[in-house]
Amino acid sequence: MTPDPLRKPPWLKKKLPRAEALADMTRLLRGHGLHTVCERAACPNRGECFERGTATFLILGDHCTRNCRFCAVPPGHPGPPDPEEPHRVAHAAVSLGLRHVVITSVTRDDLSDGGASHFVACMQAVRRALPEASLEVLVPDFQGEAAAVDVVLAARPEVFNHNVETIPEFYALARPQAIYARSLQVLRRAAGRRASVVKSGFMVGLGEDASQVHRLLEDLRGAGVQVVTIGQYLRPSKDHLEVVEYVPPEVFAGYRQWGEALGLVVEAGPFVRSSYLAEAGFARARGLSAPGD
Repeated sequence: MTPDPLRKPPWLKKKLPRAEALADMTRLLRGHGLHTVCERAACPNRGECFERGTATFLILGDHCTRNCRFCAVPPGHPGPPDPEEPHRVAHAAVSLGLRHVVITSVTRDDLSDGGASHFVACMQAVRRALPEASLEVLVPDFQGEAAAVDVVLAARPEVFNHNVETIPEFYALARPQAIYARSLQVLRRAAGRRASVVKSGFMVGLGEDASQVHRLLEDLRGAGVQVVTIGQYLRPSKDHLEVVEYVPPEVFAGYRQWGEALGLVVEAGPFVRSSYLAEAGFARARGLSAPGD
């Protein structure tokens, strides 16, 4: 692949975070032996979030059994689940004073339950340590295994999130080991249980058009999703998919308006990510004011 030919527009520039904030968060995370998706997925918001004292915990290793062509998390063979990881996640959440704890994982197609039971162990550990905190899980598709989805739902996370990532027409290109209909099935099952706020997210800038984005939002609404995040795809390296378009803020505003007309809570913008300002999105979904507003 050739280097990305597009130049980033002004709206994709962010101020540099304070070096000491990054160092403090890194020291805390390494001290607990934890990974974050903020770091492994090269999130453009990680500096801002680390300055605010928030992070999204990445469990079940830092290598993924899939090789999606948009994702910075490296493919590989992660080791067995660490039985001490749930306790370390809980201790880190306490150290950070989190009120809304977001936990995600690499995809573990090598495990019989896709890592569902480990998600539950992490949730239970956090609940024991921070009983007042809300919990959000961003899960893989568990290869469509309904029993694995049910295991996670039975632990009653306040937010159940599974990202569709892109329009169905781009699955073969961007995430060939995933199936669009299977992801919708996971979301539909979660919505049917009515135990959690159901959330999903996707990126734009890969060459999709507005009608395809509108159909995707309609599909998500039809699956029972309540909260949707839409952000700009940013190429992690020259080995990943090229950016076709840097979508301007006014187009994101139009997508937000379309989704909200469908009855969705939509967070849309160039830097929006699935777990970025997740507590505020949860508050909106619950019809509340976010803390500090």
